[in-house]
Amino acid sequence: FQQIICCHGAIQPVCVETVIGLYGETIEVPCNNGNNKPDGLIFTKWKYVKDDGSPGDLLVKQAQKDEATVSATDGYKSRVSIAANSSLLITQGSLTDQRVFTCMVVSLTNLKEHSVEVKVYKKPSAPVIKNKAKELENGKLTQLGECVAESANPAAYLIWMKNNQPLVDDGKTIIITSAITKDPATGLSSTSSRLQYTASKEDVESQFTCTANHVMGPDQVSAPETFPIHYPTEKVSLQVVSQSPIREGDDVTLKCQADGNPPPTSFNFNIKGKKVTVTDKDVYTLTGITRADTGVYKCSLLDNDVMESTQMVTVSFLDVSLTPTGKVLKSLGEKLEVSLEKNASTEAKVTWSKDNRKLDELPEFSKLTYSDAGLYVCDVSIEGIKRSLSFELTVEGGPNIMSLTKRRSNDGKHKILTCEAEGSPKPDVQWSVNGTNDETSYFNGKATYKLTVVPSKNLTVSCHVTNKLGFDSRNISVFSLFEEHKSKPEKNEDGAEQAKVIVGVMVGLFLAAALVGLIYWLYIKKTRQGTWKTGEKETGTSEESKKLEENNHKADV
Repeated sequence: FQQIICCHGAIQPVCVETVIGLYGETIEVPCNNGNNKPDGLIFTKWKYVKDDGSPGDLLVKQAQKDEATVSATDGYKSRVSIAANSSLLITQGSLTDQRVFTCMVVSLTNLKEHSVEVKVYKKPSAPVIKNKAKELENGKLTQLGECVAESANPAAYLIWMKNNQPLVDDGKTIIITSAITKDPATGLSSTSSRLQYTASKEDVESQFTCTANHVMGPDQVSAPETFPIHYPTEKVSLQVVSQSPIREGDDVTLKCQADGNPPPTSFNFNIKGKKVTVTDKDVYTLTGITRADTGVYKCSLLDNDVMESTQMVTVSFLDVSLTPTGKVLKSLGEKLEVSLEKNASTEAKVTWSKDNRKLDELPEFSKLTYSDAGLYVCDVSIEGIKRSLSFELTVEGGPNIMSLTKRRSNDGKHKILTCEAEGSPKPDVQWSVNGTNDETSYFNGKATYKLTVVPSKNLTVSCHVTNKLGFDSRNISVFSLFEEHKSKPEKNEDGAEQAKVIVGVMVGLFLAAALVGLIYWLYIKKTRQGTWKTGEKETGTSEESKKLEENNHKADV
């Protein structure tokens, strides 16, 4: 490092070149910055100013010779040499080399001297925090530690930091005292800085460091340090350690904590009015808790019952009773009463389902039908607790044929008979003729049976259904497919049936007319007998005789 310092006090400024060398390394002192080879050069000589101010010779280099002659007799004798550019080389630089060195250049025509001041710098060792406090007390000024940066020239400047922010001496809560000492052997300086600091609870996680600032740069930072902060307990808190909600049978742990440092290790627990002391731990466990354990719980310091914390513990429970349950067998048309009783710590939610399908509400079974049969499940729940109860309802009844119908198949080659019946258990079916059983279905107590036949003549077919509770049967007339095609190919069996109905109606009308005529005849006869008794004539009027004859004639027809 080189710099030129000029003094302006004289009539003509005197400028002194300054060279900065590094401690322990070779120092190069330039001679007129290399401009030192004039014409007619005879020799170059280096000399220095001794500690007492007297001059001292170091070496001479003759222009005609390759080697220089060392004339120094002190410590420089083995440490100095001259470079090709006439610079003075000083090995193993130390603080004793901080002096003025002069280069004298002698030629045939001139003699010039060039003076250079040498300064030796050394970077300090990394700063270290020593004599650290074991702990800091809340609100109390305490010596935190001493920062030291050793062996520097010039001396290092130390800065205390908290969380990377500089601390400033305010004379009250922060006091910083610095000192510089020199090693008498080397002359190097060591800087020390003591920090007195007033801690607070917030400093529990604060990091303290020391930064050494030096002209040689860059800044060096010590390893961070943290300190335990002692402060008394100001608040106690009680925690309930358990899954939520708390249910009967659970284990519940009460944990008591205090904000002091160091934290207390023993506490008093108030278990529903009973004091329990625990030492060297901060928890108390309630095992197999029941609804009777619902209540207020407390904890406090051993030496201060006033400083306490409370928590309400609520135990959730759910009791459910369903009538009936299991398998329930009832007869068709009977009444079934269903009752649900529940007792819970909070309002319970009730849902019903039948055969895995949700119901808006449970139906009233005032008169059971086959469709009421099924598996009914009742789910009752509160937060964290769910109960499921069920009953399986079976509705039984004897078979009852609801309808027996017939139709021609789509291709016109068969007759399809359909017999629909109700009953539970499912009725068995028997047909009075042989045929092909196409399909059978059974749902909600309703059975459907189908039979495919090819009648070669007119038939009366019976559908007979039975189960363990009874039986039922019904007949239906089925016409031959061959006769229908032969006699009336243009009509189907339904048309024939309609013709039969018309004939039946006409016969019924004829019989009704005959009956009316007979009644009227008897009425006339009775009237005539009454006339004989009263002396009237046996014969009636000509109009009555005429009406009677007309009615008799209609009856005969």
